[in-house]
Amino acid sequence: MKHFKQMDISTEKKYRLINYNFKLILFVIAAMIMGSITICSVRPDFLTKQLIGVSACIIGMIVVSLIDYNFICKYYMVLYVINIGLLFLVLVAGSGGGDTGVHRWFYISDSFTIQPSEFAKIILILCTAVFLEKNYENLNTPKVLAKLAVFLAVPVGLIVAEPDLSTSICVMATLFIIIFVGGLSLKLIGIMILVLVPAFGGFIWYIQQDNLPQFLKTYQINRILGHIYGSEYGASSDQQDNSVMAIGSGQLSGKGINNSTVATVKDTNLISEQQTDFIFSAVGEELGFIGSVIIIAILCLIVLQCIRVARHAKDKKGMYIATGIGALVAFQTFINIGVATALLPNTGLPLPFISYGLSSLVSMSAGIGLVLNINLQKKKY
Repeated sequence: MKHFKQMDISTEKKYRLINYNFKLILFVIAAMIMGSITICSVRPDFLTKQLIGVSACIIGMIVVSLIDYNFICKYYMVLYVINIGLLFLVLVAGSGGGDTGVHRWFYISDSFTIQPSEFAKIILILCTAVFLEKNYENLNTPKVLAKLAVFLAVPVGLIVAEPDLSTSICVMATLFIIIFVGGLSLKLIGIMILVLVPAFGGFIWYIQQDNLPQFLKTYQINRILGHIYGSEYGASSDQQDNSVMAIGSGQLSGKGINNSTVATVKDTNLISEQQTDFIFSAVGEELGFIGSVIIIAILCLIVLQCIRVARHAKDKKGMYIATGIGALVAFQTFINIGVATALLPNTGLPLPFISYGLSSLVSMSAGIGLVLNINLQKKKY
């Protein structure tokens, strides 16, 4: 009898191919292909590395999709501690970009760096999902909310300290969505809105005061104020102005990939590192409105597939993880395109699956792998 019970359990844990979300993986691969094509046009010398990264990430995504997410979640505290360790270590021994005092990457070689904050996004989604499942019934009590706030404040605070304001905002927005889905009281949300709206006005006033100590870097303040007040705060908006010009110049169908007969923004280096945070400007210029809409549609379909998986997840933890990955893709897409089109202040954040950058590609692929596994174990009807 005991033997039969063991057989039943092992049979239940077997994955069924019919539950594999081929649509999601095809959408992700399509986004990666579109990104590689654009990167090839902007920086042909980066194409080989990007293609190697894409190939490895597709394989990795499939491997992760076959690992039980509950098994991974058992070690959430180990992942949490490793995450804290890496974020602290990058502050001490990490290297920066063009801005003095920035510590975001581990420099391995001229062509290879690691950005811990990219992996922190996925780890924090996992950790928050496990915490919410464990405290589902008491989520809205002051004690549990305080524990959750401290639990998340440490890693998010380390990301802020790098400084990496854009990633911090994206992570906090993503985690808020997970907590909201986890049952956060609407009354508490209303109180937060009443507090945050005037606090935002106070924040804008505060960063304009020269005689007060500032917690943001000068370039961050200039980007925020430059977006509100224009060129009065220096040339911080030039990059965005050039990006808008590039997108507009593509018109309906674009100038074409690797077009040598028509002048493009990349030819004049008006946008530095266009293959990363401002890759959407290259998409708009070379693929036009049609190409831009196709890429936005693919990313939207990825988000919708994540939401669909969340709705059919077999447990709350799976629902929270799938929701978090979908929210992360949505927020990063919104912020990246918002910056490229000057709707938001200039800040650096990759366009999911499109931008050049191995850390972002690996972390996002791992997240999609988790979503695929959740779908493999979805509720039976």
